[in-house]
Amino acid sequence: MKPLPILKFLILFLTSIWLYSCQADKAKSPPNIVFILADDLGWADVGYQGHPLHETPYLDQLAKEGLVLNRFYPTAANCAPSRAGMLTGMYGPRHHVYLPQGYAREGNVENMRWKVPTFGEDSTYQTFQVNINHVDPAAISLAEMLEEAGYVTARLGKWHIGDDNQGFHYNSSAGILGEYSNKGGKEERYYNDTTVARKLTDAALDIMEKYKDSPFFIYLSHWEVHTPMAAREDRVNFYREKIEDRDLQDFDPVYAAEVEQLDKSVGRVMKKLEELGIEDNTLLIFTSDNGGLMRLTNNYPLRAGKGTFYEGGIRVPAVARWPKVIKPGSSSEFPVSGVDLMPTFSEIAGVPPPSEQPVDGISILPLFKGEPLPERPIYFHFPLYLEGQGDERVLPIYGSQEGHWRAVPSSVVIQDDWKLIHYYEYDSYELFNLKDDLSETKDIFEQEEEQASILRDSLWQWVDKTHAPVPKIPNKAFQSLRPK
Repeated sequence: MKPLPILKFLILFLTSIWLYSCQADKAKSPPNIVFILADDLGWADVGYQGHPLHETPYLDQLAKEGLVLNRFYPTAANCAPSRAGMLTGMYGPRHHVYLPQGYAREGNVENMRWKVPTFGEDSTYQTFQVNINHVDPAAISLAEMLEEAGYVTARLGKWHIGDDNQGFHYNSSAGILGEYSNKGGKEERYYNDTTVARKLTDAALDIMEKYKDSPFFIYLSHWEVHTPMAAREDRVNFYREKIEDRDLQDFDPVYAAEVEQLDKSVGRVMKKLEELGIEDNTLLIFTSDNGGLMRLTNNYPLRAGKGTFYEGGIRVPAVARWPKVIKPGSSSEFPVSGVDLMPTFSEIAGVPPPSEQPVDGISILPLFKGEPLPERPIYFHFPLYLEGQGDERVLPIYGSQEGHWRAVPSSVVIQDDWKLIHYYEYDSYELFNLKDDLSETKDIFEQEEEQASILRDSLWQWVDKTHAPVPKIPNKAFQSLRPK
């Protein structure tokens, strides 16, 4: 054989080995992760749940192609604490974010049985630590963990947990990369910007295009459907006519149009993944930060809504799609918490979870693979007060029948079908079986003594373990019998 053909043979042989190696490395590459978060979207607000007004064809398609997590609980009943929990893998008593703006609302001090950090009150009310929309910069975020596995990371949209951007390579509040509004303890809001969903999605697609050959983590955090609401006039008119035609007077046309904006964003992401040929190697998750606001949407069959610790406040829509891993059209009734994202992404990416902080969740990767997970409890803790308006006043002032609060100091544990709420405000418990009573209409604490005892012990052990702040100092300004 002549030298030249031998050389060609060697070149072809070595090239084939190199190409095979590249393909093997690509096959071993961890999946991309796209995490899309809605703001205040209720569990019942999506088409695949049978909503009579809202049109969500892309979310419905996502549900058909993926796994519906029918019991997803994003760690809290309000946006800031739920985001803090999902981004750090820690429950509230670890990151100390309990409410947007941090303190119990001012003006209600005479209705509070206990002293807790409260707007407009003196230092004697600062009885324990709270963080005002602020996560300690020392906390390790999902972005910082995934960076260790070689991920390019981007957070786009609403942040709401402090000035520090927690290690994301790209940041944007309104769609222009490098522009973000969380500075100096303040955050500009884009709730009423009718174009912001499109611009944020544009930025996400640009990053996907640029890094299609590298693992990326995109946290696309929309401003919809939080108030003040705004949407394109033609789509608002479309839903207004639909409401009139179908006599759906209990629904809001602007809210419906904002839900549609979210859905279109999801659809554009799905289409881009397909165009780039990377959808099979991308985990796409859609969910919401808390339940729907009661005065804007109907969370039925769930009870109450945003700000409460009934199911309407803490159970949200959630779908995960990961072709060739997740079985299309599947669903799960296993309770999943927002703190599970960190250990799940950790296992998927092949990096250990942070050792610098407790990680409270578990990996739900087996759930994605259709494998069972053992029962475990998930928890909530709320040491403050949150006033309600109108029908939101689901809890009374202590010592009266007068409804006033959406939430009072309380702790919650959910395990399997059972849910136990302890109210520090009333020195009482409520127990519900969510399988038999999804709407939480019947408190069975007195009837199910054994189950109540098991959950109560679990809850108190967790409160002690996490050093959760429990209100203990009576509020002298409280008036149990207020003059009419």
